Amino acid sequence: MIRSRTGEVAARARPWLPAVAVALAAGLGAVGGSYLSVGRRPAFVVGPFDRLVLLLSPDALVTFAITQLGTLGHQLAFLTATAVTCAVFGLAALPGAAFLLGRGPAHGALSRGGSALLGVILGTVPPAVVAYGLTRSQPSTLGVAAGAGFVLLATAGTSALLAGDGRSLGSPARRRVLGAVGSAIGVSGLAFFVRGTGEESFPSPLEIPEDARPEVRELLTRAKEQSFGVEGLEPLVSTNFYQVDIGNVDPDVDRREWSLSITGAVEEEREYDFADIEAMPLEDRFVTLRCVGDQLNGRQLDTALWSGVPVRSLLEAAGPEGNYVVLRGADSYYNEFPIEALWPGLLAYRMNGRPLPRAHGAPLRALVPGHWGEINVKWLTEIEVRTEETMGYWEHRGWHGTGPVHTVAKLWQVNHLGSGRIEVAGHAYAGTRGISAVEVSTDGGDTWVEAELSDPLPGDDVWRQWRYEYGAAGRHEVIVRARDGNGSLQIPDEDGPKPDGATGWVSETVRPG
Repeated sequence: MIRSRTGEVAARARPWLPAVAVALAAGLGAVGGSYLSVGRRPAFVVGPFDRLVLLLSPDALVTFAITQLGTLGHQLAFLTATAVTCAVFGLAALPGAAFLLGRGPAHGALSRGGSALLGVILGTVPPAVVAYGLTRSQPSTLGVAAGAGFVLLATAGTSALLAGDGRSLGSPARRRVLGAVGSAIGVSGLAFFVRGTGEESFPSPLEIPEDARPEVRELLTRAKEQSFGVEGLEPLVSTNFYQVDIGNVDPDVDRREWSLSITGAVEEEREYDFADIEAMPLEDRFVTLRCVGDQLNGRQLDTALWSGVPVRSLLEAAGPEGNYVVLRGADSYYNEFPIEALWPGLLAYRMNGRPLPRAHGAPLRALVPGHWGEINVKWLTEIEVRTEETMGYWEHRGWHGTGPVHTVAKLWQVNHLGSGRIEVAGHAYAGTRGISAVEVSTDGGDTWVEAELSDPLPGDDVWRQWRYEYGAAGRHEVIVRARDGNGSLQIPDEDGPKPDGATGWVSETVRPG
């Protein structure tokens, strides 16, 4: 009986499959049209679904993505959001697709041309309405309508174009499905070709801008000269700065309309526009950031030369009366931590001698010395002072990364120099405590020697490079550990990133070259 009912349902659904396939192709065309129009910006129709996917993802899944997949986790989330978006716009285009394939109630009463036109309208207007409701963007809405409309027009014309060419492509419905899928892939391919991945490309910090201020030029030159010439090792100013955000579509904040508010438990609430910030004395700082989700020997640790205004001058003008602050960004991200950590902070609007990139928080981001990267809020719009402690965005998901960073030595490079000589190297970081030594063991921890350290860069919150060269003939285990500026040894007990950062000594088995 169950098999009979299942077969009956399948028989009823089968005639609708071509219409569903065409509708999904129209949904893909709609997404491609939106991307072609606005790129990977807030008006892109995938953005709202990306936020929804992240919001509905279980905490365990988010933790796994952060700690095990890294940037791949974000990419998979964005791919999932894209698929959901295509399905939603495909559903909106289904009436038009069904009509074009002869499933509409009034289909037989119209001429072929009238039927095609009505089908395209029925399959284009609903997706456009959905797009405008989601984004309120006319360019994105027009892109959606054009992308879906192109696919549906191709669907309507494919059967007629192929009817007399003598090739065996199956039924007219199959031909239309092929036409729809082909045109959808064409729209998406064109969008990708024109817009690329949507991720910003940044000039190398090793290329000092021609218009750089003398102070910036001197500092970047110093960082370049003090960097070890170890093959494959990132210099002291990172050439590929890591990026972690709560979403996959970054805010696009117009600095002419942007403002920063200082609110809450203050003597006088203050508001600053970008011109106010630019008029303040500019300060340059080397600052290292490390993500709380960084694995023990992960790559979410980087350094840049940041330029901006000290937080102290803005806080003093407002007169804070509370012991806690909440920083909020234009991406709806927020974090709370003790105000004493923010006093020595910097509000940066330039990075490595250039305007702060959108991906790193333009027009303004916070830099809180010595603390995990999660409290360095990007696209900063508000500093709220509070009298009572609350919870930040990631604390609601079980993380507690608002405290000072752990000391860590990374083993990022192993080079075989020939004649049995081996070079190991990496970076070490301990927040504002600084690094006084990195110790290396090449016999699994039985004996230890100090590695060579790069000269410290100016600043209180900056990493250092280390390297060590030795001779070895067989397979062996290399272990590295760091001591902070107070002489305290890096935590030896190995633990994962959640809830408050990874700990342990990094080790790697090295084989003869």
